Amino acid sequence: MRKFIFFVFVILTAASICCESKKNEKKKRIKVGVEKNIIKKRENKILIEKPDIILNDKNVISFFYEFNKQNNYNKVKISTSFGEIIIRLFDETPYHKSNFIYLSKLGYFNNTYFHRVVPGFIIQGGNSDNKETSTKRRMIGKYLLPVDAKSNLKHERGIVSMPSSDIDNPYKLASPYEFFIVQSKGGAYHLDGKYTPFGKVIKGMDIVDKINSQAIDKRESPVNNIKMNVIVVK
Repeated sequence: MRKFIFFVFVILTAASICCESKKNEKKKRIKVGVEKNIIKKRENKILIEKPDIILNDKNVISFFYEFNKQNNYNKVKISTSFGEIIIRLFDETPYHKSNFIYLSKLGYFNNTYFHRVVPGFIIQGGNSDNKETSTKRRMIGKYLLPVDAKSNLKHERGIVSMPSSDIDNPYKLASPYEFFIVQSKGGAYHLDGKYTPFGKVIKGMDIVDKINSQAIDKRESPVNNIKMNVIVVK
């Protein structure tokens, strides 16, 4: 009888241990799964590649001078919610060109928007109300670029140019985090000398036209978000 009771006790104990082991294993799998999700979420919060330097008005020109020597690309591809836009970059404006390449390679423009649309004139991108965008800017640095009026490049249809900053900026220094594309069929030559063209759309002007035709509010902001998914340097 005692042997029988002992045998039953051993079986029950083994079953209990096995059950507990399975529960622990399940918890472990759940925990690992949760940890993977946390890691994934953290990865999603990696906004840009970590810059080696924080840019400012004092170091920006020398930085892009050296950057241009090692990164002399001449094309970028913008993937938008409406399709792809391919831009050829100009060698005539090396600092503005290098700035655009640098920000694109860091991933700054990814998941930003064409936040301003002026019908029959331009579309403007590189900004959004998302906290993510301002966080990216803080990581890269605060700086402006001088207007390059010596290039003699004209604001014809398809030109990609850099707007000026609105804050304490009597000399119309360029806001490096934004750009606009001239959509006007007649060009926008009144902008010549005031802003710096640094590229031109060579494929996808039909996409620019579609974006320019979207409904906007009183602030010239699209009613529906027009997303820039990613900019790839080529």
